[in-house]
Amino acid sequence: MIRHRRTRMALLGALVAVGASGCGFAVVEDGETGVKADFGKISEQPLATGWHFYMPGISWIEVWNVKTQELKEQANVPSSEGLIAQLDVSVIYNVPKANAVKVRTTIGPDFLRTVLEPYTREAIRNIVSGYPVKALFSDAGRKEIGEGILAFLRSKLETRGIQIQDVLLRDVRLPAMFAQSIEVKLRAEQEALQKEFELQKAKKDAEIEVARAEGIAKRNQIISASITENYLIYRWIEGLQNSQMSVIYVPTEANLPIMEAGRWQDLKKSLTPPELGKKQ
Repeated sequence: MIRHRRTRMALLGALVAVGASGCGFAVVEDGETGVKADFGKISEQPLATGWHFYMPGISWIEVWNVKTQELKEQANVPSSEGLIAQLDVSVIYNVPKANAVKVRTTIGPDFLRTVLEPYTREAIRNIVSGYPVKALFSDAGRKEIGEGILAFLRSKLETRGIQIQDVLLRDVRLPAMFAQSIEVKLRAEQEALQKEFELQKAKKDAEIEVARAEGIAKRNQIISASITENYLIYRWIEGLQNSQMSVIYVPTEANLPIMEAGRWQDLKKSLTPPELGKKQ
């Protein structure tokens, strides 16, 4: 405890001495870096985290944020059909620690308004104007537009020391009447696709039914071609062998069983007069 108290007292004394001598100091925290200039010349090395002293009037220190930051931009842009859409765009960026001195010497501390915002607005206008309105409402279209803006900003700003991490389309707004017409059109396209799917399915079902009917017809042709007279006799004899009946009727040429044919002949003879029988 005594040691910590002595340390705080020594630190406080040093600050008082620095203040009395007219020196200034800057604190660089985590996620920050410092740009220092002596006699108007900016040091090429950025400052690390910690306390840094300087002499006002002779030198100065700027603390720079090198963490990931977001630029929110709203823009009214025309589509390829000439409709005006309002876009909310987020640009995710940062100035890396190693680039802080370069950005400070070539652009200045207000690089956000000097280059980042103007290039973002130009990218939104140039990229979005080449797309139809319905592309702004589809995931694929929004992704493609975001990638186009991202590529444009990287080509313009990364050589200047500003790193562009990502571009996000947060929201797209149209006048109410145009938004409703787009929704109706998209709904009609979806219904047309559904009808086309149902038509293709019906055609496929019909093809399946035709193929099934052709298969049945071909099977029947094969069966009918295989049923010959000899085959029927074979099946008839096989049936006689497997039959358990005590009386068996065998067909004749007159389509009468043999036993019935014999009875018919006996009845015919009994009814024929003798004279008629002799003449015959």
